[in-house]
Amino acid sequence: MMHRDGLFNRRDLLRVGSLSVAASTLPSSMADAAATGRGGKAKSVIYLWMGGGVTHIDSYDPKPDAPEEIRGTLDAIPTTMPGIQFTEVMPHCAKIADQLALLRNFSHDSDDHLLSQVYTLSGRKVDRNGLFTEPNIGSIVSYLQGPRNGLPGYIAVPGITRPGPPPHNLFVAGWLGSEYKPYCLGGLPVPADFTAEPERWEKTDAFYEEDLRPKSLVLTKDIPLARLNRRADLRESFDTALRGIEKLDNLAEADGQYRNALRLLATPQVRDAFDLTKETDSLRDEYGRTKIGGRCLMARRLVESGARFVMVDYGYDLDYGNFWDNHAVPVQKQPHICELAKRGYHLAGMDQAFAALINDLRERGFLDSTLVVFLTEFGRTPRINKNGGRDHWGRAGSLFFTGGGTKTGQVIGATDAHASEPTTHGYTPADVAATIYAALGINHRATLRDMLNRSLPVLDHGEPIPEIL
Repeated sequence: MMHRDGLFNRRDLLRVGSLSVAASTLPSSMADAAATGRGGKAKSVIYLWMGGGVTHIDSYDPKPDAPEEIRGTLDAIPTTMPGIQFTEVMPHCAKIADQLALLRNFSHDSDDHLLSQVYTLSGRKVDRNGLFTEPNIGSIVSYLQGPRNGLPGYIAVPGITRPGPPPHNLFVAGWLGSEYKPYCLGGLPVPADFTAEPERWEKTDAFYEEDLRPKSLVLTKDIPLARLNRRADLRESFDTALRGIEKLDNLAEADGQYRNALRLLATPQVRDAFDLTKETDSLRDEYGRTKIGGRCLMARRLVESGARFVMVDYGYDLDYGNFWDNHAVPVQKQPHICELAKRGYHLAGMDQAFAALINDLRERGFLDSTLVVFLTEFGRTPRINKNGGRDHWGRAGSLFFTGGGTKTGQVIGATDAHASEPTTHGYTPADVAATIYAALGINHRATLRDMLNRSLPVLDHGEPIPEIL
């Protein structure tokens, strides 16, 4: 039976809700009102998540005077910040360094991928029993501030990184409930760790036209969008795709999925936000015709369309294996890390895509209102190992912030002569999370209500980085 508001009854809700659109439609009315404060300049966040541990010494924190086994074979180049150097594979970011707040003293006490990734994604330290209990930063933002302009409150592009072995999905809403999980644009989960075939790493051409349109937005030729305005046709068109909905054990998640699916399908400008073919060839070339280039361009399109929190997910991959986890142990079949860094799917491609994103946001007038943050869970060992790789290194790493009220044109902190330890006070993933919340006007000390109506803090430790905002 049709409801008075023109939507479906509970049975129809269950049948439609299995589309993979998990995002909040119940914003801050469910949260502690004190959590959302004033003063944050950022209206959106682009969270550049490079899961796996990006090498800091081969990118943003070179040590040209160190021995070769420390500095590697990459040359250091000047940037637009006087006296500050990046490596030769970062020329695009070097040209916009004066638009960055570069954090060279990112530091914490874990070298474990899973624990460190959860810490960075949520701002909360966990043990092995808590890998899925803590909400991502994006989930907190979605819970407090809700969807906007018809777009889910937390979107992951594409949301397929699965560290392991075995593979773990760390893109979770934890104690907030599954309706606050990110809306992931799709793709297949990646096999367990260290599974890249030799020929994958032998690829030097990073050209890749990735289809990032959510499958729920792709209508067949015999189901024109106009028919979706009628209840009977909507039910018919979704019936085949939604046969598994009865297996869902979370009605709230199904409810959120259902409403997001209708909103995305029914709004042309929202559907268009996911279509990269709307962009010019020259702009796509500027970002790079690579996976990371396309994903950064998608993030800009989504923010321009009103998205609140967008994660660019570029980590473990079916084509290239573990992008950043560059131990170069025999089973990985990786080349030397300084050779790997020059390839378009590694640091060189990341550099091009990041710089293009920042330039594009600025030229379109969105950078002032969009906080862009580059994050990875840790750096890599200062000394190159015997296989030509670098291992896990939680004690030092490099991140950056820009836009959304950030004080740019500065380097915060420093590491020693071998990039092994901060020589200044180190900032943790909790401090980074607190800074993101502060930029959005969210009180990181406030409390929220979980699924059991318990009062839990936005963050249990950490403070905004004072130099950033």
